[in-house]
Amino acid sequence: MTSLVLPSFMDMMDSLDFSDYSTVLSSDEDATCDWNLCSPLIDYESFTAVHLHHDFHTLTDDTLLLSPDQPPTPPQHHSTGDDEKGLRLLHLLMAAAEALTGATDLARVILVRLNQLVSTTHGTNIERLSAYFSDALHLLLDGAPFAHTTIPTNPNDTLTAFHLLQDMSPYVKFPHFTSNQAILEAVAQERRVHIVDYDVMEGAQWASLIQSLASKKDGPISPHLRITALSRSGNGRRSFATVQETGRRLTAFGASVGQPFSFHQCRLDPDETFRVSSLKLVRGEVLVFNCMLHLPHLSYRGAHSVKSFLKGAKELSARVLTIVEEEVGPVGDAGFVGLFMDSLHHYSAVFDSLEVGFPMQRWARGLVERVLLGPRITGSVARMYRIGEEEGEGGSWVEWLGAAGFRGVPISFANHCQANLLLGLFNDGYRVELGNNKLVLGWKSRRLLSASVWTSES
Repeated sequence: MTSLVLPSFMDMMDSLDFSDYSTVLSSDEDATCDWNLCSPLIDYESFTAVHLHHDFHTLTDDTLLLSPDQPPTPPQHHSTGDDEKGLRLLHLLMAAAEALTGATDLARVILVRLNQLVSTTHGTNIERLSAYFSDALHLLLDGAPFAHTTIPTNPNDTLTAFHLLQDMSPYVKFPHFTSNQAILEAVAQERRVHIVDYDVMEGAQWASLIQSLASKKDGPISPHLRITALSRSGNGRRSFATVQETGRRLTAFGASVGQPFSFHQCRLDPDETFRVSSLKLVRGEVLVFNCMLHLPHLSYRGAHSVKSFLKGAKELSARVLTIVEEEVGPVGDAGFVGLFMDSLHHYSAVFDSLEVGFPMQRWARGLVERVLLGPRITGSVARMYRIGEEEGEGGSWVEWLGAAGFRGVPISFANHCQANLLLGLFNDGYRVELGNNKLVLGWKSRRLLSASVWTSES
């Protein structure tokens, strides 16, 4: 079967001169990776068939993505007309972003026109993505810099979309496996481990870690694992109940595989500040802090919350701190338009990679876009718009962590090898880049997200 080679959304973005924002990624082809050479701390069977019990099987089983009532849809073939329309949409988006900073009436006219041309539910990649960015700009124009109502309220939709994204791409497993491997290496000889998690979500990361601890064949007995998940007071009981349900499922799963485990919650202040005094500490436990910064709820307002969390890790001398973040701005002094362009380029790569990975399953991509990517785009655009308005909002987390006294923990060969092996299960357009203390997941020439490892110990 021969497929047409057609211009991708990323090709169109490059025609707008994104060269200053693109970074070429490469994998370490000289390193020979083999399952037997990797760290024994990870159960590598989880890459191909993770057999989790209870509610976690929906997050990890290799299931067929097509549902009985959703027949396959043929891949979209882009015509020259589609390419011309795509370029026109990109120019309109850039014009709207520029007008938003000074000529709001013009911005409103452009966005009205964009809404007539695109929809988030149908059309080509560039049309759907343009619709999401247009909606994000419209929210800014209407004075709603971050609309929580864009995040789906149906937990079943969120769980399904998360499951689909995990099977469609390495976006979920890459940061989870990288962070977990670093944690396992740091606490290999400890008897009690306490992980403080900024956002536990569905708990899939910790189900994987629990299974790895329970399946260790060598070394000391499996340590007691305690997880404290943060919940947000601002979201009321619903947030607390959601975290509580995740804790119930993790506890049940830990019992099913024989892993000593306990779960607790810690409420953030109403302004989402983390205070170490609210954390229950037990003598003899090794502290680990885990922070995912690429989640839908994290807008520009989350920067203060994250910093209070990281300061807590420093104050308590956490053994290891793992951070996952999307590789989207801020980029120097590019201003809102430059940052908007970077965010647009980033998500164009994400959309392209999902289409290449599962071209026949438009319904699955649509759900992932609506439930996960749409809110992330909204939060990303809002944060770019507010950079510079609040003290400390600009700059990178790497710079902030260094200034706060954290130092990077080198990525092990086993962790790097694990990442390369994982990407081998997906489309060959994905790449992994090794830094001193982080691994970066990329699609073709674009960095997508990174997982870095730090310590607050002297």
